[in-house]
Amino acid sequence: MNPATRQFIETHRYDDVQKLALQYSTRANSEIDIPSALRQISGRQHIEHKIPAWYSNDDILYPQRLSLEQCSSETTARYKASILSGSSFVDLTGGFGVDTAFIAPHFSQVEYVEKQNELAEIAQHNFSALGLKHIQTHSTDSISFLQNMHSCDCIYLDPARRSHSGEKVLLIEDCEPDVLEIQDVLLQKAERILVKLSPMLDIQAALKQLKNVSEIHVVSVGNECKELLFLMEKAVRLHPKISCVNFQKQATQCDIFDFSEEKKLSIDYHASIQNYLYEPNASLLKAGFYKSIALRYAVDKLHTDSHLYTSNRLIADFPGRIFQVESIALFHKKELKSFLQGITQANISVRNFPLSVAELRKQLKLKEGGDVYLFATTLADGKRVIVHTKKQPAVEISNTTGC
Repeated sequence: MNPATRQFIETHRYDDVQKLALQYSTRANSEIDIPSALRQISGRQHIEHKIPAWYSNDDILYPQRLSLEQCSSETTARYKASILSGSSFVDLTGGFGVDTAFIAPHFSQVEYVEKQNELAEIAQHNFSALGLKHIQTHSTDSISFLQNMHSCDCIYLDPARRSHSGEKVLLIEDCEPDVLEIQDVLLQKAERILVKLSPMLDIQAALKQLKNVSEIHVVSVGNECKELLFLMEKAVRLHPKISCVNFQKQATQCDIFDFSEEKKLSIDYHASIQNYLYEPNASLLKAGFYKSIALRYAVDKLHTDSHLYTSNRLIADFPGRIFQVESIALFHKKELKSFLQGITQANISVRNFPLSVAELRKQLKLKEGGDVYLFATTLADGKRVIVHTKKQPAVEISNTTGC
């Protein structure tokens, strides 16, 4: 990149890229590579919060927008680095190189593989800019590389979840590469294999397809499920452990559970709502440890299909959202009229309820937002209720039970 283009990027680093594109669309400038400059400005703005450690590095180069959107965040990349260890590491689906870059300092030998030549060149440049001199980059097909590579301690794969037509795909066998086809070779080549799959994938279904799964990590950021990570090992473990992690601004929530234990548990369901209402975080809801949550945190579940919990005393370290109950009403027209008096807007959630949020909002004639939180749900005795709550402020408690 020439000095003029670099200076243009620095001058306009905070500017609106679309406006810049219009402003310079008709200007001929032999010194400044406008398309390249706009891509770098856009990329840098995109990663400011996603990969903050890279934002201040002026030497980082950015790829096309899609690659930036698909890459891991710094938070999830650092988490993956925390669960991997060894001497040699291979990333078979390198992409923009975020995961490789954050995992690399934990290994002495690192190899990055990416079939798109431009991405591989960008990654190689960025590794150098980050001082990661020990990473070897390979612009080649991951399957070919896998078949010919030496054995290593860890292999990482993030299979592409888009079809050849550009549509998003969900199932393991529809991703590229298809891990199901190559898992035997993977287990021959590495002691441990970490596979990142769609957060929409059914965990139990994936467990039946993947071999030698020892750990599952359900990773959420800001209470949105972002990644499902499956760790496969040569040494077979009978019951894989499941880590449910939720990274929040105030704190990190992490619980470890076991599916076999969840199946054995028996709990009672509470037919009345007490002083506090609890909604588990996205990772716990995704993993489905509904009974384990009730027992671990001493809260009562409202119904087998209503994934809400209640207690008389505040459980401040509960891994999810906490609400103080203001009032409760049966879902009857007459009762709701007085119940909603003075309420013109509310945040509405439904759990095990016949109406959607949109349908209920329309029926109750309430605007969105405000400080009121309404939960529509079904209790253990079958009664349908609306619960008026006030959200408890988040506390800075890092709950890492067993993590």
